[in-house]
Amino acid sequence: MNPKYPVYIISKNRWESRLTVKAFESMKVPYKIVIEPQEEKEYSRVIDKKNILILPFSNLGKGSIPARNWVWEHSIKNNAKKHWILDDNIRSFYRRNNNLLIKVSSGTIFRCAEDFSDRYENVALSGFNYFMFSPSSIDQPPYYLNTRIYSCILINNEIPYRWRGKYNEDTDLSLCALKDKWCTILFNAFLCDKIQTMTMKGGNSDELYQDNGRLKMAEELQKNHPDITQIVWRWNRWQHYVNYKIFEKNKLRLKKGLIIPNKINNYGMVLKNISKK
Repeated sequence: MNPKYPVYIISKNRWESRLTVKAFESMKVPYKIVIEPQEEKEYSRVIDKKNILILPFSNLGKGSIPARNWVWEHSIKNNAKKHWILDDNIRSFYRRNNNLLIKVSSGTIFRCAEDFSDRYENVALSGFNYFMFSPSSIDQPPYYLNTRIYSCILINNEIPYRWRGKYNEDTDLSLCALKDKWCTILFNAFLCDKIQTMTMKGGNSDELYQDNGRLKMAEELQKNHPDITQIVWRWNRWQHYVNYKIFEKNKLRLKKGLIIPNKINNYGMVLKNISKK
């Protein structure tokens, strides 16, 4: 089973690694990779051209923001009510079940997340938590409500916002929605194994993360949301800290007339042993 909403991967200077592309192709998930025109030749050598979308601009020095907003408008023009947007450095996806972290071999978890989010009329963003933030040694709920959504995001095209700035754009978008009483859903039941920022060549590393980039990221978020953002020194680097507890009053609202079956639906997912070969 595959996602019902369009899936976009934004990418720059990563035609060699293309981790998210490889993950989707192994799971047979339809996708579009969105690239700048000067890199079309390199990407076309390793990715089917039918899966490539070429941006009408290049090297704007604004990170991924212009590409993200272009994707948003592209999905609307194609009559999509929502769209997925993913970073290009995600190497695999997992289902968490009974504290087992199980690598998935199809796009079914995307459909599960879509269907759950679609139950509610006021979900702005939903997405998968990071694999590294969900160790099997601790118990976690199936999802966290009203927090930031990073890197693997299902966006409701009806929300009245767009990506902005240069840094921490996913946190900023989440906060804009939460402040207006929308809800966000961060799934722990479904996870993405994303490479840590600034540890892999390509992307926006050269444009954004040099010369004290971590501090610049935190400063921009504090400028946009000074009421709930602090700049702190954690893990031997500058970080932003956001108080999400103030959004606990944002409650999910079921769509009118929705009937939810009183039984478990595993969407055909089964646990199988797969040999190393």
